[in-house]
This record gives sequence, C-alpha cells and structure tokens, in this order.
Amino acid sequence: MFAVYAKEPNQDSPLDALVVGERPEPEVPDGWVRVRVTAASLNMHDLWTLRGVGIKAEQFPMILGCDGAGVLDDGTEVVLHSVINAPGWQGDDTLDPKRTLLTEKYQGSFADYVVVPARNALPKPEGLSPAEAATMGTAWLTAYRMLFVKSGLRPGQTMLVQGASGGVSTALIQLGRAAGMRVWVTGRSESKRALADSLGAHQTFESGARLPERVDAVFETVGKATWSHSVKSLKPGGIIVVSGSTSGPDAHAELQRVFFLQLRVVGSTMGTRDELADLLRYVEISGIRPQIGAELPFTEAAEGFSRMAEGDTAGKIVFLR
Repeated sequence: MFAVYAKEPNQDSPLDALVVGERPEPEVPDGWVRVRVTAASLNMHDLWTLRGVGIKAEQFPMILGCDGAGVLDDGTEVVLHSVINAPGWQGDDTLDPKRTLLTEKYQGSFADYVVVPARNALPKPEGLSPAEAATMGTAWLTAYRMLFVKSGLRPGQTMLVQGASGGVSTALIQLGRAAGMRVWVTGRSESKRALADSLGAHQTFESGARLPERVDAVFETVGKATWSHSVKSLKPGGIIVVSGSTSGPDAHAELQRVFFLQLRVVGSTMGTRDELADLLRYVEISGIRPQIGAELPFTEAAEGFSRMAEGDTAGKIVFLR
C-alpha cells in the first residue's frame, strides 16, 4: 500500500530519512479495526520521529502520522485517537506509563490504511470535513486539555499564547475566544500576528514584548526562547501550562520568581479519549473550525515536512487522499 514513512533515524538531516513509497498492508489484531485514511495532519512529533526521538532504532521503517480521519470497513466515518494504552489500563489515558502514540510503536496514519484499537476510532461529526477532523487528535486535543482540563481559567480571565501560527497555538486562540477568555498572543512576525488577529485574538504582541498587564495563564509550547517572558508575564498565583519545547527544553527556571509569586507550572500531554469526544462535540456545537494552513496530496508530503521544519506554518498542514 502507499505510505509516507521514515526509513531510518537521522538526527542531523531528518528530511533525508523521509520516503514516499510502498509498505505492506497492516494486519488487524483482535479488538482492533482497520481505517481507510482520507485525511491526516502533520505534527512536530513526525519531525521528531524522523530524528529518532522517542522511538527505538529497531522500530524503523515507521509509517508517520499521529492524526487522521477515515472510514471503517463498515462505512463509518471516524476520527483517530492516537494515544494507545496498555491492555487493561484503567484511568487517565495520558498517565499510563506504558502508553504509546501512533508512530512510536505502531505504524501511523500517513498511508492507505492504519489499524488502531476499536476504542481509538471515534465517530466523525457530520459538520466536520475529513481535513478538519484530521487536526483534532493531537494539536486540538492538546489545546483542549491545556485550556479546559489543566489551566483552571474562567471566562473573562486573560490568557497569553506564546506563538501565533502553530497547530496548538491556533487551536488555543480559537478555543479561548469561543470560551469567553481574553486572548493575548505573541508572534515573531507581522504575518503571524495578523493570523492570530484573524482567529480571534484580542491583542497581539511581538515576541518578548512587555504586556499592558500581567495575565492569569500562559500557554507554552515554545520552551527556551519564551520561558523567561512567560514567567515574567504572570500575575501572582498564575499558571503556566506547558505541552512542548520546540525551541529547546533547557530554559532558565526563574525559581525565585516562581516561589516568591507562588506561580504554578503544570505539564500537559495530549488528552484522553473522552476529552477527544468532548472536543468533537464542542467544535460541532460552537461552530468553530480549525485553521488549516495548507492542504496537500499525500504524494507531496515532503513539501509539507519542509514547511514545518522551516516554521512556515499558518495553522495545520493536512495531507489528503
């Protein structure tokens, strides 16, 4: 079958490990289902996989793609939940010490077919296109958990999103605006800040700019480059919710400010199956739709990967069959 896959890990030149070609069709274990993929979205996780981060060398070649939407053999349209738990796990999907994601142990969604546990295929809302649905399982689910499960924010409070154009950031802007938060956003360029404005941000600022006042919560996916600004932007007792560190993990901790102002730092990773179900209902009820920066055929996957590696995004990059 057709697939977009990593042939081997390549830390120094990850795009050289990307192959658009053929892979064997997957077998379907008991309790799992086969999904014919119609759309799948690109995530930073896919670039990390090409580098060999979070995956053992013997797992290659690995079909890429954490997210997707498609059709079961019986014709049901579904959205993929990419967190796969150990058999018998009970509780929060994200806290299972043996959990894994598609593309870490199991082959991913950038192919004609992907197989997942039956519980990981959720019905697609009729109002979402396949491309829109394919963005939900990682970026939008991450943003939903950060905002509604981890932050404790109430409507009317002020949130700062560090970074204006990535998949999680654009989702946070749209979700926060729809939920009644005052949404402030930083962006490196005028075009990225303009994108945030168009998605509903109340104010946008250059990266690192002094804000008019301190905020109730900061949402961090950037890491080292923005961490100091995030800590300095918080009100006493405020919270930073962290789900990534794309600019590097080794930020200065600012511990004196953290303890003196009683700041809270909370980690957040992906989300649960039930949270994804709630998210799908929420976008259907609210009418908000994900910002898609580019739609490309799977045969042009290399172009999408190149754009993400260069930071040339304006929302999610989605591959279509």
